[in-house]
Amino acid sequence: MRPDSLLIDGSWRTARAGGGREIIDPCDASVAATVAEADAGDVDAAVAAAKAAFRGGEWSGMPTAQRVAVLEAVAVALQANRDEISHLETRDTGKTLAESEYDVDDSTAVYRYYAALAAQDAGRVVDTGRAGVDSRIVYEPVGVCGLITPWNYPLLQISWKIAPALAAGNTLVAKPSELTPLTTIRLFELLETALREAGAPSGVANLVLGGGVVGAALAAHPDVDLVSFTGGAASGKSVMTAAASTVKKVALELGGKNPNIVFEDADFETAVDFALTAAFLHSGQVCSAGSRLILHRSLHEPFVAELVRRAELIRVGRGLDKESETGALISAAHREKVERYIAGALAQGAALRCGGVRPSDEQLQAGFFLRPTVLDDCHAGMTVVREEVFGPVLTVETFETEDEAVELANDTPYGLAGAVWTTNEARAARVAGKLRLGTVWINDYHPYVPQAEWGGYKQSGTGRELGPSGLREYQETKHIWRTLDPKPQRWFSG
Repeated sequence: MRPDSLLIDGSWRTARAGGGREIIDPCDASVAATVAEADAGDVDAAVAAAKAAFRGGEWSGMPTAQRVAVLEAVAVALQANRDEISHLETRDTGKTLAESEYDVDDSTAVYRYYAALAAQDAGRVVDTGRAGVDSRIVYEPVGVCGLITPWNYPLLQISWKIAPALAAGNTLVAKPSELTPLTTIRLFELLETALREAGAPSGVANLVLGGGVVGAALAAHPDVDLVSFTGGAASGKSVMTAAASTVKKVALELGGKNPNIVFEDADFETAVDFALTAAFLHSGQVCSAGSRLILHRSLHEPFVAELVRRAELIRVGRGLDKESETGALISAAHREKVERYIAGALAQGAALRCGGVRPSDEQLQAGFFLRPTVLDDCHAGMTVVREEVFGPVLTVETFETEDEAVELANDTPYGLAGAVWTTNEARAARVAGKLRLGTVWINDYHPYVPQAEWGGYKQSGTGRELGPSGLREYQETKHIWRTLDPKPQRWFSG
């Protein structure tokens, strides 16, 4: 990976102060790459470049078809480099190669979706009820956008932000997680080529790397007009506080503690299968992970028994090993944090049904692996049930009535996503309507499409990504009223 890994004003640079950071492969703790480590001065330079590019008007004023062509070119480039980028994503995050391949394909779909949507986004005519008036709503770019993304889905999360930001005509400064910047760097190489070939000015898309200092500088910067952040709740609150000083637009996606409700009439085998996927995909390092299994009491014993049997068979291993079904946690520190949650749950009375330990395989000892864990006899007062663990840990609660299931599911400060399993269509509709969640799946878990909005209620964040609303986040709404044949009103005498 290139040591000059900051992209500022159209040129690749080393950090102003000469800082660097080693990127660690979670599967074996080896050094995957060394990249530049920016500071607040680098952020200032990147924001200045983005501001100049926006104020020049060349990019925002470019015909929509030309901006659309940039997004389409990125989509083509992602697919042309799919194998390389998938391998890089796996080395960066520790997830399985199959998951990384899905991420490249899903990212490609996002660029194609916003390319198509931008081509149709012509505003609307307002019916004023008056003759002789042309009244229109138009959508204009916000300006300079600061994009801050997490380590679990680095390629996908930055694409969710870049695609609508550029489609709307904004300029941007992106900061990926300091733990997983590799595919973002590669994406910006492809993006910079597409922008240059489209004749865009330098400074439209800028990339800075680093940790909290860089993120804080970007969020508080007076010349950033919008900050879009995906990550933990504590960091999101800091971003919101920093952004308040300049009253900039803020979009936050802060994770969740997501309920997976299974009623007694659900298809047993399918519900068990999806409960595993909901909780243990990417070793549970997913903001929408179904980490709270809420079972009808009549199902409890057979369901948990089958769940545990299958969880113990999950093949934990290196992401590039085709036999692996789930990979490593992102770091040693994060694994220790997850282990503390497990120990705390046991101290509060939870029953460990499986997992909770590191794999015994000698080939995995250097990596940050943890076996899929099922904690039974849990209740809503437990820390492990209330806080986002972000690891391969599934808690089990039980209920008797529909109202009790809804009450349990909503008893959380979060409200991102969740699922309802039942063959009763009326019940499914009732429960889905009562859940305070941004996404509710019925007899499914985890699917999303670029066409549908994504985001949460309560402390899961503000605003929405994806869908038409995801484009609106990056736009200002302007009303233009034109009187076609103006004449004096004579409101005042004289």
